[in-house]
Amino acid sequence: MSWELYFSLSAMMFLQFTIWGAWGPVLSAHLLGPLRMNAKQTAWVYATLPLACILSPLVAGQIVDRWMPTEWFLAGAHLVGTICLVIAAKRNTFRGMFAAMGIYSLLYAPTLALVNSLAFHHLPHPDTDYFWVRVWGSVAWVLVGWALAAWRRWGRIKIAASDGLMMAAVFSLVMGLFSFTLPHTPPKGAPDTVLPAIKALGMLKNPDFAVFLIISFIVGTQLQFYFVGTSRFLEDIGVAPKNIPAAMTLAQIVQAISMGAIVPFILPQIGYGKTLALGILAWALMYLAYAVTRPRWLVVASMMLHGFAFACFFDTAFIYVNRVSPPDIRGSAQSLYFVVYGLGLFGGTQFAGVIMDWLRRDGRFRWRPIFAIPCVLLMLCALGCVTVFKGN
Repeated sequence: MSWELYFSLSAMMFLQFTIWGAWGPVLSAHLLGPLRMNAKQTAWVYATLPLACILSPLVAGQIVDRWMPTEWFLAGAHLVGTICLVIAAKRNTFRGMFAAMGIYSLLYAPTLALVNSLAFHHLPHPDTDYFWVRVWGSVAWVLVGWALAAWRRWGRIKIAASDGLMMAAVFSLVMGLFSFTLPHTPPKGAPDTVLPAIKALGMLKNPDFAVFLIISFIVGTQLQFYFVGTSRFLEDIGVAPKNIPAAMTLAQIVQAISMGAIVPFILPQIGYGKTLALGILAWALMYLAYAVTRPRWLVVASMMLHGFAFACFFDTAFIYVNRVSPPDIRGSAQSLYFVVYGLGLFGGTQFAGVIMDWLRRDGRFRWRPIFAIPCVLLMLCALGCVTVFKGN
């Protein structure tokens, strides 16, 4: 791999995840706090991205397969997305926020699959090279969290409601312009191309792949307890709001280290199934620490397990899908995985919202039983990974 290609793909991953990292970890605290939304409404706002992940492969995949180069689609989606983020930053009602984030998510969600497919298309050795490119997405999440924390420390905590969204808008603009410089990835142009997700459904005949998708769906549902609940949970146990973005970057620091120095070495040694199970167990342990709620340093430190888990599970999953799918439908297989991923995240936002509202008394959340639920379910998933899933 040339240095020019490495820089281009790494910068693509960096910018892609600065956008999400600027608003994803902190928006829930604003929705549950200053905007006084309940947990179910907050869950619906966060559900816009998973819902878009369900729809995006069916539309964006066809566009880039038949009519438009991938890099052009990325540019257009991010440039229009910039406008949506600015609008969302100015909304203060549930309907307004849901509409703005819904439209934005329809634009952003396809790019999550497309940056992967573009990278896999150009990397000479995807199984090993992908980790070295994808790691910059985690580095980006860390740096944007620190930048947001620094911004809030400079006395601008009063606009914390919108600062993450405005920062995301700036990075979205940069990503949109940069996308025009990405390696050319033309459409295949096959007139008989069917919908990407439909074309890959034949892979479900492989029982092992079907089990993999089922486990991925369940894991995705439980992951939303982290995204929806962590920011408010940290406030409730005494972490200052201005320090939350930086604290949550601990996960991405460990994810970057895991992708660069751990997972590429353990994956060939223990295989796909055990690597995935290791990631699931790390999430279960994190939720166990959350459920204990004390000491505070242990709770904050446990967020590092999220980074290790993400690298072990999702980044390994992308490589597994690329490896087991036939060469002519690898893009379609990635799209199918994102459909399942989106279904899991959407179901998880609703599930987490219902559980959090159910276990809320006099405006206060009962965090111990809330986090005990995903802890138990993830342990069962890990058991299924090592007993049922073969990794073939």
